[in-house]
Amino acid sequence: MAEWMKIAETLDLPNTGEVKEFVCGEKTFCVANVNGEISVLDNVCIHRGGPLGQGHLENGRIICPWHGWSFDAKTGSVEHNAVAKIKIYNVQIVGMEVKVEI
Repeated sequence: MAEWMKIAETLDLPNTGEVKEFVCGEKTFCVANVNGEISVLDNVCIHRGGPLGQGHLENGRIICPWHGWSFDAKTGSVEHNAVAKIKIYNVQIVGMEVKVEI
């Protein structure tokens, strides 16, 4: 059975075309708003551990602020290597709460 964890309120979500970090317990998530669609990913870049939620969104891709690695906001795949991916979380919005499946 799926376990859902609240990570934010809908009012706190990033604006369209932006990313934002959300800390929940010991875990930090990267939340992206691609044309109104919310994606939730691990916040740690697999290249050198950069904070993806402090990066920016460009054409549906999250750009790491440290070294510019680019990740598809929906699939988590790296632009230059589709086999390399970061974890994507199922997300649901219930009322004013944003929840991820853990």
